[in-house]
Amino acid sequence: MTAAFEAEGLVKRFGSTTALDGVDLHAARGSVLGVLGPNGAGKTTAIRILTTLLRPDAGRVVVDGLDVTRRAVDVRRRIGLAGQSATVDEDLTGTENLVLFGRLLDLPTPEARRRAGDLLERFGLTEAAGRRASTYSGGMRRRLDLAASLVGTPRVLFLDEPTTGLDPGKRSELWQTIRSLADDGTTVLLTTQYLEEADALADAITVIDHGRVIAHDTPAGLKQQAGGQTVVVRPSDPGQAVAAAEVVGRVTGRPAERPHGGTVTAPVAGQREFADVVRGLEHAEVAVAEVALRLPSLDEVFFTLTGRPAGDAVTREAS
Repeated sequence: MTAAFEAEGLVKRFGSTTALDGVDLHAARGSVLGVLGPNGAGKTTAIRILTTLLRPDAGRVVVDGLDVTRRAVDVRRRIGLAGQSATVDEDLTGTENLVLFGRLLDLPTPEARRRAGDLLERFGLTEAAGRRASTYSGGMRRRLDLAASLVGTPRVLFLDEPTTGLDPGKRSELWQTIRSLADDGTTVLLTTQYLEEADALADAITVIDHGRVIAHDTPAGLKQQAGGQTVVVRPSDPGQAVAAAEVVGRVTGRPAERPHGGTVTAPVAGQREFADVVRGLEHAEVAVAEVALRLPSLDEVFFTLTGRPAGDAVTREAS
């Protein structure tokens, strides 16, 4: 499948600091690429290069078939960008902000107004459309900024921590919007400090640390790299937790844990050992409300790859 964007061997230095040291990024058309990494990893620097805001010191970047350094103006007409901070004009109303973006993209005024109305409705801002952006809450300004990034119906959309400042309900709504955009053919590059966000949205994830790519795979593939599958057993009767733990320990040869009252967990070697646990529980007449084989979480994968907890994965980089 043709890539919507490709970056090969990106290098960017700021004085004595190397922000990017040979980074490769790519995504198929209509897919979502999640980019994760700890503070200062280089994620935002990479987005700035891909969106023509910075020139790389070395490397090649092609977006929608166009060389970013040679055809920057054409690239800008085909992409959308929502950075870490909202960039709307607070002296303009919500409608005026979006119409302005539309006119800058050469949309006729009637088309710009129609597009603005559609986006204000999509992001739940219709009632505030006639108010100055300075009266908006932080979350509302964030949603308006995201709407502005979509005015030109971009082929490739770059989102740098797009849900920062949104409450859980609005974050979930935005997830649906991002997935619908990808389903309609828009390619999305997403940086985020919420690992569950990447797990829910990304078709593939690239992990960057100290300016280098240290992993690239699907979310499931990254979890497989971290290993450590776990069997989780929740007996229907919490009083049978001891019996369940004995079965799990006997089958796996490892001590079972009971971290949540009646729930029993233990590492397993794979599907076959998991099946043996299920048969052992049945033989011991331990009725279960739940039995599952769990892969490591992305939080655990992140720690395995970087040696730092996910809480350190903040994407604000000085450059």
